[in-house]
Amino acid sequence: MKEVMEMVKQRRIDWFLIGIAVLAAFLNFWGVWNDDTVNPYYTAAVTSMTENWSNFFYGALDPSGFVTVDKPPVALWLQTISALIFGIHGWSVILPQALAGVGSVLLLYFLVKPTFGSWAARIAALVMATTPIAVAVSRTNNVDSILVFVLLLGAWALFKAVRRGKIGFLLLAFVLIGVGFNVKMLQAYMVVPAFLLFYLIAAKLNWKKKLLHLMIALVMMLGVSVSWAVVVDSTSADSRPYVGSSQTNSVLELAFGYNGMERLLGQETGMSSGGGGQDGAPGSSNNDNIAPDASTESAQNGQSTSGQPPQPPNGSSSGMDGGGPGGNGGGPGGSQNGGQGGGSKMMGGTGMFGTGTAGPLRLFQTALGDQISWLLPMALFGMTAIFIANWSRKRRFFQWNTEQKEMAFWAAWLIPVAGFFSIAGFFHHYYLIMLAPAIAALTGAGFMALLKLYRKNKGVPGYLLPSAVVATTGLQMFFIAQYSVLWMGFVGVIGLGLATTLFIVKQKQPAWTSWIAVASLFALLLAPTYWALTPMMYGGNSALPEAGPQLKTNSGGGFADATVNERLISYLEKNSSGTEFLFGTTDASTAAPYIIKTGESVMALGGFNGTDPILTVKELKQMIKDGKIKYFYLPSNNKASNSDVVAWIEENGTKVDSSEWSDETTTTDATTSATTGGNSQRGGMQGGPPGGQSGGTLYKLTEED
Repeated sequence: MKEVMEMVKQRRIDWFLIGIAVLAAFLNFWGVWNDDTVNPYYTAAVTSMTENWSNFFYGALDPSGFVTVDKPPVALWLQTISALIFGIHGWSVILPQALAGVGSVLLLYFLVKPTFGSWAARIAALVMATTPIAVAVSRTNNVDSILVFVLLLGAWALFKAVRRGKIGFLLLAFVLIGVGFNVKMLQAYMVVPAFLLFYLIAAKLNWKKKLLHLMIALVMMLGVSVSWAVVVDSTSADSRPYVGSSQTNSVLELAFGYNGMERLLGQETGMSSGGGGQDGAPGSSNNDNIAPDASTESAQNGQSTSGQPPQPPNGSSSGMDGGGPGGNGGGPGGSQNGGQGGGSKMMGGTGMFGTGTAGPLRLFQTALGDQISWLLPMALFGMTAIFIANWSRKRRFFQWNTEQKEMAFWAAWLIPVAGFFSIAGFFHHYYLIMLAPAIAALTGAGFMALLKLYRKNKGVPGYLLPSAVVATTGLQMFFIAQYSVLWMGFVGVIGLGLATTLFIVKQKQPAWTSWIAVASLFALLLAPTYWALTPMMYGGNSALPEAGPQLKTNSGGGFADATVNERLISYLEKNSSGTEFLFGTTDASTAAPYIIKTGESVMALGGFNGTDPILTVKELKQMIKDGKIKYFYLPSNNKASNSDVVAWIEENGTKVDSSEWSDETTTTDATTSATTGGNSQRGGMQGGPPGGQSGGTLYKLTEED
């Protein structure tokens, strides 16, 4: 036993880190086996990508390779490999993201520790592990947690480049950003300013060498970034799938348009008047004020006012209006009521997708703040404290030490990303995971700097720690107040009480003062930790991940359900024998559940949003003539902007009597369960005929004479 203990001591195992990693694994993994379909859009793609190499390489949505998903394929490659090893299950496609979430916690520890010490690293890792939106997205097959992990790997390589003076590590750092581009396109470039700044101020080289190294690194980053896009765009359109959510069948257009500038300036693609929704938003009813996003996420109705307690579902709103399973006439398997009504923060509040009002305080609004900003004031105070605690009159103002330089790196990660989300017009809450590493690192390192100033400085800097506790507690009380005044009071009493104690005993500095400081930090972690637990406790939304008590009443809207109509499948399998496509429909949201359930191709005529100009009438006629497709399902509130093709189908197709294929009692989920935890109050995705009571039409397509 003594020998074992000696080995442990020699290897310096950090048991605190082990505990934090176990906590992160618990938060990211527990219960994911209950979520069988996860985000149907990506799960359908994984199902198709396991079929052949072409689908795997291009990231095809359907087994026939008709259209791709609207993201690069690197993260989906990992999901597909997992599915090939373990089979296609919800947990197997979640596995890479959950592992990436735990990996990010570990990486952050090893990034912070060398300069700021073990306790700063432990705090940073703990904050990262309990960041609500980071946990929520890591429990899904959305790709953001993999992106963050890749970027943190890049940061690790960058720090190595600075410490060892090796250009190889620098090139690796920027190559990893390029890999991140092939995970989620321009979102990966958000950290480029931090990488550039840190190398310029920290590398021990002359300016000419620094600039030369960075120029080479940037060229390599750009080369890796566009490598897949160039291969795809250079391949004949007849030899590959259509690039989903692009208007010109181009990955580069998708990257710099729909997944690029439109994220900042607001969505334009998919907003044509052909959609039949408000302001032409495809897939939305006249009551919607939202539009679908290219990143798999159809928008659900049922809104709550930002800052107000979530209301119980009323079942009167539509779920994925215009195409998604469970939508109001939106697709096979939907019901009249559609998805969850009332309450999801994703759709509540102001701005597109309930992301609040653009402005400098956007991240402090309830619409966004309770997903990411719980410890943002502590991080900002900590950033200041690191600079002050390491200030020396012996050095010139611009001569910073290592602590100050690494603080600048995390600040340069935090500030531009926060600035983007403060003004951007087109994003979802779970994109905020991009802020998590910087907030966590600055909180960990900053808290230790605040404690140092508190112990040694008798002036104003010595009061920064209790001031940070007061500011952070106040913000947390503001977030909690929308759900529970009692809980708000509880957090306020503890946080403000500890802060007051720190103010009072500042001058005397009794021996137990440090314990009060530590207690205040753990008090500030209570609320975000509970928020991080909610996706596991109440069931999350796999298409639009979020965290918070509102999940208790609506399971995040529950619209990741991949609901299908078994009788429709039976009818089509009996009558579509020999065709390449089981049937066609307007959009990927409608098609995806049937791809998952049957493993067969279902044509998404207009890609994810239903607006991609993939087929012409002439091409569809040829496909019918060649026996590739025989049936087409048109939702009642059709969201396909390709009016010529849809008009031709309506005019020339033969309507199939709904009694032959529609039966409310035979509608089932594509797999056994679709949302972790489930909720009996969910509306809409529990059954009903294709198109629901609002109806939809199944057409038999025959070649014209």
